[in-house]
Amino acid sequence: MSTEEADRAAGTPGRRLHDRSRPEPGGTAQNVGILVTIRSLLPNLAPVEQRVAQAVLDDPGGVAWRSISELARSCGTSATSVVRFCRAIGLRGYPELRLALAGAVAHDDAASVVAASSDIDPDDDPVTIIKKIAYADAAAVTETASRLDIGALVKVVDALAAAHRIDIYGVGASGLVAVDLQIKLQRIDRPAFAWPDPHMAATSAALRSKGDVAVGLSHTGTTVDTIDALTEARAHGATTVAITNFPWSPITEVADFVLLTAARETAFRSGAMTSRIAQLTVVDCLFVTLAQRDLPHTMDALERTFAAAQAKRVRRARHPKSLSRTKAALCLGSALYSSDEAGPVDLTLRGDEQQHDRQ
Repeated sequence: MSTEEADRAAGTPGRRLHDRSRPEPGGTAQNVGILVTIRSLLPNLAPVEQRVAQAVLDDPGGVAWRSISELARSCGTSATSVVRFCRAIGLRGYPELRLALAGAVAHDDAASVVAASSDIDPDDDPVTIIKKIAYADAAAVTETASRLDIGALVKVVDALAAAHRIDIYGVGASGLVAVDLQIKLQRIDRPAFAWPDPHMAATSAALRSKGDVAVGLSHTGTTVDTIDALTEARAHGATTVAITNFPWSPITEVADFVLLTAARETAFRSGAMTSRIAQLTVVDCLFVTLAQRDLPHTMDALERTFAAAQAKRVRRARHPKSLSRTKAALCLGSALYSSDEAGPVDLTLRGDEQQHDRQ
């Protein structure tokens, strides 16, 4: 069997990506970073194409300067398979891939490229670990923002604004984000309920109907419990929304709207860190856009809920002890973080409170 025949045989099971007639949700290689696109499509590529994809992700700068024959040889495949990989990620051919990779490398400095392309190694020192984590987290936010389909976002906000009830499904780290979205929506008087328990999610989904919205969060898009709940809600007429990192994952098949994140997990940080930050970025975009729809009602709801939360705080002493500069900075950070949980509070309001305490 020739190399090309072996590649074709190996690639057959992965052809699902090309057989899909449903429009591709979210960004394409033309409007988001090429490395983001490759990572998002990696699980659904044919096995031989996955080898090429991994070689590109491991050394984007090096591949940008290689010939197609050199890349094919290093991946143990043929030039034809490399071309098929390029087309699978939305490019016309290998020259366009090289240009895209060169642009991606030129966009970032050398340290950033290393941080974006490398996993956290067991022998990394604390300084290197911090740099890699900081870059990955910042990249998750910026790349998710660039990848968001604005049209889909607006349609989801339309559905949320008109919803009789909003169900939010997610387990594990995605369950934490589901609860965060519930809290935000309830603060602006939207009927939202998060169901991190799979059994409760299934029973709640069975009671959804037309006019309701069901949101499913899954980084991989393959979490059975979340997919099942979204499927059940859709079967009863609810509008379904999927927030996932992979545009061709199973959860997208049961979603009316798909919002894509752009997070890269590593061996030490799988499933719980950059993916959660990316999902929270989408949640915040949904929340603020929805809150802006009816600003007077939103501000009234926020003020009322903030006032209710204020009653749960410990009143400060009339004559507090003086603090060192370090302790004062820590207290200020803690106070600002607490205000994020209770509502939008600025320093002017805190000054009014201090004035009240002095009276």
